[in-house]
Amino acid sequence: MNSAQELWWSQAVIYQIYPRSFFDSNADGEGDLAGITSKISYLSSLGIDAIWLSPFYESPNKDGGYDVSDPRAVDPRFGTIADFQKLVEICHQNHIRVIVDLVPNHFSDQHRWFQEALHSPSGSTARDRFHFRKAKPGKELPNNWISLFGGPVWTQTPDGEYFLHLFDQSQPDLNWNNSEVRIDFEQTLRFWLDLGVDGFRIDVAHGLVKENLDQDHHAPQALSDALRLDIKMDSDERSSILSTVPFFNRPGVHEIYKSWRKVFDSYDREVVSVAEVWVHPPEEAAHYVRPDELSQVFNFDLLTTPFDAKSLRHSIDSAFSILTPVGALPTWALSNHDSPRVASRVGVEESQALFIALLALPGSLYIYNGQELSLPDAQVADEYRQDPVFFRTNGKQKGRDGARVPLPWNSEESEFGFTKGHSWLPIPESWQELSIDKQEEDKGSSLHLYRRALRARRQLFKGGREICWREDGVDGLLIFERGDTLILLNTSQGEVSYEVSGDLLLISHSGVISDGKEITLPQSTACWVARS
Repeated sequence: MNSAQELWWSQAVIYQIYPRSFFDSNADGEGDLAGITSKISYLSSLGIDAIWLSPFYESPNKDGGYDVSDPRAVDPRFGTIADFQKLVEICHQNHIRVIVDLVPNHFSDQHRWFQEALHSPSGSTARDRFHFRKAKPGKELPNNWISLFGGPVWTQTPDGEYFLHLFDQSQPDLNWNNSEVRIDFEQTLRFWLDLGVDGFRIDVAHGLVKENLDQDHHAPQALSDALRLDIKMDSDERSSILSTVPFFNRPGVHEIYKSWRKVFDSYDREVVSVAEVWVHPPEEAAHYVRPDELSQVFNFDLLTTPFDAKSLRHSIDSAFSILTPVGALPTWALSNHDSPRVASRVGVEESQALFIALLALPGSLYIYNGQELSLPDAQVADEYRQDPVFFRTNGKQKGRDGARVPLPWNSEESEFGFTKGHSWLPIPESWQELSIDKQEEDKGSSLHLYRRALRARRQLFKGGREICWREDGVDGLLIFERGDTLILLNTSQGEVSYEVSGDLLLISHSGVISDGKEITLPQSTACWVARS
């Protein structure tokens, strides 16, 4: 195996596509695989190394496709296996690798296994593939845990037993102590690898092994809230609560990933595996990327870190300190399909400046579709909402629909060119000025900034794992070196200047200026400088 520096994914830029919201090729109002294929030129123009596809598998779509009824079939709403094969072929022709989502924690309640379990008796082989339990004596439920989507984690079946679902009741959790489950998922891995995929993003990777199902939690609602990135909570409070989670990060998960690694290594190409892992203490994340397990682990800390130099430095330092001992590099991400868009969370100019700074760090960078346009969260009226979080909390939590609204392609067309039909979620009128055609015309747009930045990264940073912090700046100024490049990020509330001789290589805003001896940065800006 090559060293981490030589692996294609170690410092790649990976673009997450939410297929339902990217581009609709057949006028049914929903994005599809053929739609993605038709936009390969756009993806190539960004300068990315790979795409990550959120689920496109057969699904009742109760949870945005993460309720999978057949993990080895394409849902007709997205196309066919042939459409998928064509997408992979065209991507590879354009030097773009393909990563697909894998959802091993649960199946849809429409999966043939769960339907068999519902019609089988207590203690049966069919039920052993899931977690069925009776209520505690004198209690209404087996335990008091609360779903991450709200409500209890237990749903009763007609015969009186309950099944476990850490998410929606349509998503029964699998029992990974069952050998059939393990064998079936290895078959799924090989199915997609044989079709040419370059790797997997593993959903809820820390949650597969379940223990303590007979134990109540002392603060179930607080725990449920702490596990959700879209719920604001003090970081210390969140960490304290998450240190008590009884159903994630059990030791047995590592045996699963060691077995998967053997599958990946049996192929004649470098297969990436990136784990959605959120564990406490954070140092536990390193266990998932040991040399005989997975390739990468998502770093979620930046999804909640304030736009503040000290906080950002602490987050970056923590990521390196956790992963360096096992020879892994961090991943960097500011948005995804489960979290508020970064332009809404910290502000548009702030998000652009933050992206420029993060792009210079060693490690891989994940971009969520629409981030390159600086799209904000859309305000979705309640009557259009589809996220089960909204319904399971009786509207108390709005859910994630606002981050999943389709992309605006053309300002002059209906539905802004996303579809010739009626979009599955309404696209805000305010997005007309943010549409891709408008941004293509404007060299100062967010889209062009992302393209310039990604091109600069490819040209300047060929490898290396080290950065060097500079301590001579003013409060609110984040400064580090990577090779011969100096990176500055101004998070303060005003303009700052910094003495440095060298040429500006990249700026997040036209207000960043240099006289050759001093850089002046307005608030919420960033730049790269070639030191002379």
